[in-house]
Amino acid sequence: MKPLASTGADEADWYTTREVAGLCGLSEGQVRQYVRRGVLDSARRDGGRYRFSFKDVVLLRTARGLLDANLSVRRTIAALLKLKHGLDAGGSLASMRISVDGDEVVVREASALWDIDSGQGHLDFDVGAVASEVATLAEKRSFFEGEDFEDLGSDEWYNIGLDLEEMDPKRAPDAYERAIGLDPKNADAHVNLGRLCQLKGDLKSAKRHYQLALEAAPDHQLASYNMGTVFDELDEVETASEHYRRAPDVPDAHYNLARIFELNGDEVSSLRHLRKYRQLLDRSEG
Repeated sequence: MKPLASTGADEADWYTTREVAGLCGLSEGQVRQYVRRGVLDSARRDGGRYRFSFKDVVLLRTARGLLDANLSVRRTIAALLKLKHGLDAGGSLASMRISVDGDEVVVREASALWDIDSGQGHLDFDVGAVASEVATLAEKRSFFEGEDFEDLGSDEWYNIGLDLEEMDPKRAPDAYERAIGLDPKNADAHVNLGRLCQLKGDLKSAKRHYQLALEAAPDHQLASYNMGTVFDELDEVETASEHYRRAPDVPDAHYNLARIFELNGDEVSSLRHLRKYRQLLDRSEG
């Protein structure tokens, strides 16, 4: 059986705008400005909210350091774009340093030296050290202590659950439960909570959450697929097949159907679903 699909499992260490602003000592408006200027490789998610990678946080912490050295925003952005170019080309964070001395700003990586427009102040710091500091801050961030979450809605708790799956997995179910408490019809929260229950071997709870997700959103294909995997684990392959068929856009549903048909001796149907599985994978990678 193929691994469970997840709405967030393939995105490691994503952060919200508020979180990166807090980690980096910038305002949320400043963070958005760096997005608009092309410094950050951020991705939009449901509701138009920004999500940021670990590399984005490192770049923003570097921006804070440059601003503290009295560089203008324009010159700071120029430096960050140079640094980002080096990272995109396969450069190592641990080997990079930025120096600001009088009117000279350079990024050093091993024997390479990148010139940047002149700046003011004095700064010389190791980007690798910044990355290490960001990692430590990220590990210590808490979603339940030291902040006021009374005004958070169901979708926001769901997004926190996604973050916690990477940073503090034991607390992720609590976030999804809060999302469901605020909106019992939050199908995505039910799906992810069910998946976590299933990974712990609690198939009864997993099935219940998948069913609640399908009651709230009958066309939720991931809920149907994951429900199929529960019945697959129980060796109830006919019922599993029914749920897989309700997830035609989920590649692994076709993979599992191909396996079931092969076991039943139906090679034609098995090959048909394998072709569909590969088509969907090619489409997602394209």
